[in-house]
Amino acid sequence: MPTPAERKALLFFSVVLVLGASTRAYRTLHNRSAENAGARSALERQIKAADSARRAGLRKPKREPKRRAPPRPAGPVDLDVASEREIEGLRHIGPELAKRIIADRDSLGPFGSMEGLRRVKGIGPSMVAKLDSSVTFSLVPRPTNTVISRRSELRKTPGKPHRRDIRP
Repeated sequence: MPTPAERKALLFFSVVLVLGASTRAYRTLHNRSAENAGARSALERQIKAADSARRAGLRKPKREPKRRAPPRPAGPVDLDVASEREIEGLRHIGPELAKRIIADRDSLGPFGSMEGLRRVKGIGPSMVAKLDSSVTFSLVPRPTNTVISRRSELRKTPGKPHRRDIRP
């Protein structure tokens, strides 16, 4: 059950809502000036023109032109230097995968081998098997950084021993 203050607030909001709606309805019904008449007649002419065009069948949906498939390459494609269009011409590779191959090559360097190509998202062992005879690699891959996983693998410098090296 609402409190007396909540009842007053609900009454206030309902009065404001009714007054706003009635003011809007009054303005809509009684505001028929010459400007509105001209705008109304222009709108009616546009509606008639659109309806007549629909009846006449003049309005046809626009179709996007079909994108021609790139020509199939005659020989193996060098993925380290090939353009997006050439890569797209390979079997099983569409425009999105070709873009990912180019983006990976541009950011991380040439692939150098099929193993390097596998770093591209969407190319797994089955895709590598399908592409094996139709691609080549001419450049040397960028060397990967060697990550030292354990502190014990770090080369110790002579001098003061590290705190962990001293055992009690």
